[in-house]
Amino acid sequence: MPESRRQVLMTLASAAGALAANPLLLSAQAVQTAPRPFPSPNTRNPNGPQTIGDPEPTVGPDHRLIEKQNQAEIRSEVQKLYELVSELKEQIEKTDATSTLSLSVVKKAQQIEKLAKQIKDRAKS
Repeated sequence: MPESRRQVLMTLASAAGALAANPLLLSAQAVQTAPRPFPSPNTRNPNGPQTIGDPEPTVGPDHRLIEKQNQAEIRSEVQKLYELVSELKEQIEKTDATSTLSLSVVKKAQQIEKLAKQIKDRAKS
């Protein structure tokens, strides 16, 4: 009987030891990560620190500045469009209703149409 008690105690002790060592073994395996590849000596790591010989990092365009310039150009084009329309209106008022339109009136209308399309395209972008 003492021999069976001793066996039961040894079995329980070894089971407890195995259970206690299991988390330690699992954490040791989790710490190991995949090996990091060595960078090529001819290329630079873009995430690494900047060194003296590196070119300056490029920064994307400032969208607010571009938008501000775009708005200023639209305003100037609208002002020019207004002037062209006013000139066309004056030319139309000077001509007879029974006569045909002159070539200058047709060209002015084409200029207005082209400028209006440019403004529309700029406003979309």
